[in-house]
Amino acid sequence: MAPLTYHDAVSGALERLRGVGFEHGPRFVNHAPMAAEALACMGYADAVPGWVDGNLRTHTYHDPPGARWTIDPADPEDWRSALGRFDRVADWTALFARELALDPWREVLARWWPRLLPGMSGVLTHGVIRTAHAVRAVSRAQPGADDRLLRDELAQGLGYWAARYATHTRISPGDAYPAPGEEAEPGGSATALLDGLVAEYSGVYASVPQHHPVPLIHSITGPAAVRLVVEHLPAAQHHVSYRVARDVSASMLGWFSVTRPAGTTAAPSGAPDLPEVFATAAAIGDEHAIKLAEVAVRHQALAPDPRHAAAAHAANQGLARFRR
Repeated sequence: MAPLTYHDAVSGALERLRGVGFEHGPRFVNHAPMAAEALACMGYADAVPGWVDGNLRTHTYHDPPGARWTIDPADPEDWRSALGRFDRVADWTALFARELALDPWREVLARWWPRLLPGMSGVLTHGVIRTAHAVRAVSRAQPGADDRLLRDELAQGLGYWAARYATHTRISPGDAYPAPGEEAEPGGSATALLDGLVAEYSGVYASVPQHHPVPLIHSITGPAAVRLVVEHLPAAQHHVSYRVARDVSASMLGWFSVTRPAGTTAAPSGAPDLPEVFATAAAIGDEHAIKLAEVAVRHQALAPDPRHAAAAHAANQGLARFRR
């Protein structure tokens, strides 16, 4: 049998995950679409069906709340009142499905990104992360190919982000930026600044003791998700995206009682090379290990830094012990 392609693996996973709830347990997030896409992106497409089998076997997902009433995207009062309402998640996903059926996905993304960006911190940035994996999948679709499953996953990502919207920034949905009196835009391109942010928090993750290996991972994967999306956004939205990602990652240190190391964090020695790090993450099978290792490989290609491998290796070690 011919090996699976990226598109076949991702589409097959999304087909099987249709209707699966957004969360399980005490508000744990459904990572299956994200991890399946990351595996396929890393050349592990043939491993995706088995990984999905295991995920569905070991997780009992909650049924999402049913639809209530239509959200009007042309009425700011209406859609703003639905932000952060998980009981409206079906209404949000229906809204994005309608818009993605009518307009090119980049237009929909650019329209809603400034509205959702201030709420990036909701459920530890999983809304923006799921959106980013869907953006990568739909952006890789061949011209003329049937991408309905991919656009539906993008609607799910955006809808979950809107429904679990929670803000820890002074920016309001849709605000122009910078606002009068705010600091000037930071120097350098937003992509380079985001690359630096991912490396910085990789160094923090690899060098500080933690109570649990998972939570602080999102200080890395959150800005990495933003970095994945900004190349598809209008230039005017780039620096505000960096600003919010920076603020959210910094906030996480306080949430998890982590003290930032003094000075620039250096990568601890001893991490294997990145192909081995990712192979280990895939063998562990944990969705956080897979996603962080994929970020490490991606960012090592964008802006080489030994802290990427160090963070993913540290996560593998912690999660391997945790899963025993």
